[in-house]
Amino acid sequence: MTRRARIREKLRWSNIYTFSCIRPNVLESEGGAHSLQGEGFSRIVHCNQPRVHRKKPLKYPSNYISTTKYNIITFLPKAIFEQFRRVANLYFLLAASLSLTPITPFTPVSMIAPLAFVVGLSMAKEALEDWRRFIQDMKVNSRKVCIHKGDGMFGYKQWQKIRVGDVVKVEKDQFFPADLLLLSSSYEDGICYVETMNLDGETNLKIKRSLEVTLPLGDDEDFKDFRGTIKCEDPNPNLYTFVGNFEYDRQIFALDPSQILLRDSKLRNTGYVYGVVIFTGHDSKVMQNSTKSPSKRCRIEKKMDYIIYILFTLLVLISLISSIGFAVKTKFQMPDWWYLQPKHTDDLYNPKRPAVSGFFHMVTALILYGYLIPISLYVSIEVVKVLQAMFINQDIQMYDEETGNPALARTSNLNDELGQVDTILSDKTGTLTCNQMDFLKCSIAGVSYGVVSSEVEIAAVKLMAGDLNEQNPDISNVPVQTSSTHDFWGNNGTNIEASEIELEAGITPKIGKSRKHLIKGFSFEDDRLMDGNWCNEPNAKVILLFFRILALCHTAIPEPKEETGGFNYEAESPDEGAFLAAAREFGFEFCKRTQTSVFIRERYPSSGHPIEREFKVLNLLEFSSKRKRMSVIVRDEGGQILLLCKGADSIIFERLAKNGRVYEEDTTRHLNEYGEAGLRTLVLAYRKLDESEYSAWNSEFFKAKTTIGPERDALLERVADLMEKDLILIGATAVEDKLQKGVPQCIDKLAQAGLKIWVLTGDKMETAINIGFACSLLRQGMKQIVISTANVDALASVPEKTLLLCLMTDQAVRENILMQITNASQMIKLEKDPHAAFALIIDGKTLSYALEDDMKLQFLGLAVDCASVICCRVSPRQKALVTRLVKEGTGKTTLAIGDGANDVGMIQEADIGVGISGVEGMQAVMASDFSIAQFRFLERLLVVHGHWCYKRIAQMVCYFFYKNIAFGLTLFYFEAFTGFSGQSVYDDRYMLLFNVILTSLPVISLGVFEQDVSSEVCLQFPALYQQGPRNLFFDWYRIIGWMANGLYASLIIFFLNLIIFYDQAFRSGGQTADMAAVGTTMFTCIIWAVNCQMALTMSHFTWIQHLFVWGSIGTWYIFLLLYGMSSPILSGNAFRILVEALAPAPIFWSATLLITAACNLPYLTHISFQRSFNPMDHHVIQEIKYYRKDVEDQRMWTRERSKARQETKIGFTVRVEAKIRQFRGRLTKKYSTLSVQTGS
Repeated sequence: MTRRARIREKLRWSNIYTFSCIRPNVLESEGGAHSLQGEGFSRIVHCNQPRVHRKKPLKYPSNYISTTKYNIITFLPKAIFEQFRRVANLYFLLAASLSLTPITPFTPVSMIAPLAFVVGLSMAKEALEDWRRFIQDMKVNSRKVCIHKGDGMFGYKQWQKIRVGDVVKVEKDQFFPADLLLLSSSYEDGICYVETMNLDGETNLKIKRSLEVTLPLGDDEDFKDFRGTIKCEDPNPNLYTFVGNFEYDRQIFALDPSQILLRDSKLRNTGYVYGVVIFTGHDSKVMQNSTKSPSKRCRIEKKMDYIIYILFTLLVLISLISSIGFAVKTKFQMPDWWYLQPKHTDDLYNPKRPAVSGFFHMVTALILYGYLIPISLYVSIEVVKVLQAMFINQDIQMYDEETGNPALARTSNLNDELGQVDTILSDKTGTLTCNQMDFLKCSIAGVSYGVVSSEVEIAAVKLMAGDLNEQNPDISNVPVQTSSTHDFWGNNGTNIEASEIELEAGITPKIGKSRKHLIKGFSFEDDRLMDGNWCNEPNAKVILLFFRILALCHTAIPEPKEETGGFNYEAESPDEGAFLAAAREFGFEFCKRTQTSVFIRERYPSSGHPIEREFKVLNLLEFSSKRKRMSVIVRDEGGQILLLCKGADSIIFERLAKNGRVYEEDTTRHLNEYGEAGLRTLVLAYRKLDESEYSAWNSEFFKAKTTIGPERDALLERVADLMEKDLILIGATAVEDKLQKGVPQCIDKLAQAGLKIWVLTGDKMETAINIGFACSLLRQGMKQIVISTANVDALASVPEKTLLLCLMTDQAVRENILMQITNASQMIKLEKDPHAAFALIIDGKTLSYALEDDMKLQFLGLAVDCASVICCRVSPRQKALVTRLVKEGTGKTTLAIGDGANDVGMIQEADIGVGISGVEGMQAVMASDFSIAQFRFLERLLVVHGHWCYKRIAQMVCYFFYKNIAFGLTLFYFEAFTGFSGQSVYDDRYMLLFNVILTSLPVISLGVFEQDVSSEVCLQFPALYQQGPRNLFFDWYRIIGWMANGLYASLIIFFLNLIIFYDQAFRSGGQTADMAAVGTTMFTCIIWAVNCQMALTMSHFTWIQHLFVWGSIGTWYIFLLLYGMSSPILSGNAFRILVEALAPAPIFWSATLLITAACNLPYLTHISFQRSFNPMDHHVIQEIKYYRKDVEDQRMWTRERSKARQETKIGFTVRVEAKIRQFRGRLTKKYSTLSVQTGS
């Protein structure tokens, strides 16, 4: 750090901050050090001596982290276990083993080769996906950080090589590589700012402070002889607690969370810090909050196991029938078959021991009929899912140009789960929002300023206009003149007063000036205040004070920009940055801060040059989530002492003086309008102080500030309250917490698709509620159910500390929360208004009780009954627990989406985890199943790809079982027809090719390219998505229907062939067909029937599908030709069978045509009947598109689109429906009046 920067940072913030930076004496001799006796406090860290921690008992894990499922040692056993968790693979392993015995009807190669291919391919896919996770892990592990190497010398080392006890130097805007004890910082009093958004989702910077005793360790050389010992708690997942002692210079000092810097949080607004490593790798708190990479299986695959059980039961049943039949024939008929030499047989054919022969035959039958269970099903699904993942990865519509990040399917196992999601659990910061604040509007002296509309207003108005056009084109053509110069509908005709059509709560059918984003944090536009015009306003003095509050009431530091001469502001929160940017643009530029003063450059139209004014900072009462306000006491150049305050409206309004409420009514109305527009609001007020009054208060405040003990915070709060009262209201600010692009529209579309959306955030309740309004998860008129411990906190703060009272208090809290949940559930049940909507809002403290075993089901029941759920102030572990509760409690598919390390737990716990590959870290992405660059891409990922993938996989699996039943049962019929001899009617090589080549490519093309409707139609008709959650294409009705179709096809193929060829002349010489000819003809019919069935199943054809379907049939004939031309030793009975036997016989071709038509006739009849009398949603859309009704009849197309929305109570559509009805009613009334006037 340069000398200049070092001088700039000689601010002693501990003298300014009131609540955060006091340093009481904590020497052990005074009883301040923590008692670390008992379990859970065995950690000992020798500072600056990492080599000590390379040997037991002080050997701790390295800083290497891994999110992979496997490693070199565990891959083989775990991957094999994963493969043979599948029931079908277990069966084929047994069959492959038995193929090595004499009782097998097939050669060993024909059984072992397919199994090895299937299992090997699946394991290779698992290895490839885990290798990608490993590469991402290495990117994190290979980050560099500056570490003390000895003798006061620092050098860079990879994160993974950091050891406990290392002294590290972290520089501005870097992540902390491990959990550290803060020793010193670039500020003289050891203060640093930390951004914990990756951990808890909070955007406000946290203040950390070092111990007084380590402040001299300010330069690299100071660590040459540094030694110390830390004794503290063992690794645990609690982010907000830490207990330990620091032994240094023969003294012991107590440690608390304010000295701990957690891994994956980021250093902000501070040049550098020195820290000593306490917890590394998986011992760090953020990794303790994560769980091991789970092994997730999709619901279709789980259900496939049950189908396999059914088929296996059928296999055992027909094998039992076959073995009994064989035993009976062996005992009673075989003695008469002299040509089998019954007196010289072994146990396989022993008339004297029919039971043994029957048992051996049952094993043979189990192998012979094994084609009922499709061995290629799993590998085909693996191939299809990999190809589906490739299409997801290459979807240009999910590519983010700003960051260059595409969508990425990190695991392809869960593609179809994307189409069955019921509940989405989302983080807030970085997922829904950009963590960027823009000053947009303000209310000063009861007048609202700012003509630019928020993103919420713009989206709502566009939706209004669209719905008006769709629902009633005649009304939408009525000319409308708004109060803005911008005519949204572009009409110029009869004027209708804007006040007549203005909608309630501030959303109006008007859009202000087009938005500009030239200045970061400032999107305000209003000529009344800009360019010094505010001086011409009636309340110019009030406006002046408003601007000064913006410029003075903060804790930011200005950083000069040499190239422009301006300033960058390093603020604790994005809100403060936006306020300072606004003050600068209004002409009040914060330019300098010293230990005691703040300097403002004020520009006035009457003066050509800015005037620099100095304000003495006397006290600063900083913002906290409990106080919900911030105040600064300053002395201006005239000697007047002012208290300047900003805070939540509910807090400020109750502290107003009687004569300070002049603008309260107008300001309240503006606050409601801003809130409806999705803006974050703060109220500004001030108070003039007399010198004597301030002196008396300051002495009391100093006593409270220097108090040591648990009552210090309460005393400070009480004294602060004495000052923060009798305020005079100035106005309010409205800042837009910018949502990520397209978030409201995405949520609206997902809601129309029938998805429930929960928000789980570590941020404050007020912030979460504001974002809820911005996203339309909340709206005006929605009844908010707030479950909180606030009304029993008084019980918890009693001065007595007895165990009994504590237990009573805890019990009282539980009972109170349970009562709140019960009353809320009862209120919902008694609600008679069908349009009523409820929102559940709960904080982390209350949630810790609600998630306990005796209460969680009641909580879940209440949450499910609500339209939206917002959980705020939740820890990463609570996010995971809520996700588990929803997943297990509802039994439906859950999807969790987040962008930070604090979201890893819920991402791994959910059925599907989606990581946002934004600007902050990669922990969420590394733990996820899918990654996208922005939340808005979730719409396409689910509504388009999810719908397609689910339907493709479901149809593909059903078809697989159909074709294998159709094929496998013909073997049983033939064996029964030939005396249960175990003889196969098909050549071994035919059977080997059936699943691997002749029917696999068409079904793969179905799984990859099939589209019931296009992606545009999926987005236009979001209700189509509900086919997945309702499981319409893979329910038992459909599965059994396909199995019955396979049974019918097997009967037709076998018995119709038998009837045709049994005693019919086959060759021109009058000879009948032999077994080889019948078997080959039967196999040809199967190939034609199942591939034609595939063609009938497809809704969308490409040249690839045509090639695979008809090419598979052609491949069969080519194989038959080449196989027949090979040596008789290889081809056996199939020698020249096509050229000499089948092709010249007309009966072969006519039988193939007849049987193929007969096999597919029932399905054709069923689908024709369904489309005519009971069509599904996509059938109607397909017909509309086929007859081009969407182009020729727009009204019908619009009507069908309006129907294709699931009934929901969240999102833009619902939010504006009531307003549209009101607007249309007023507009219709006015239009009718105008028509009457015109007619008269």
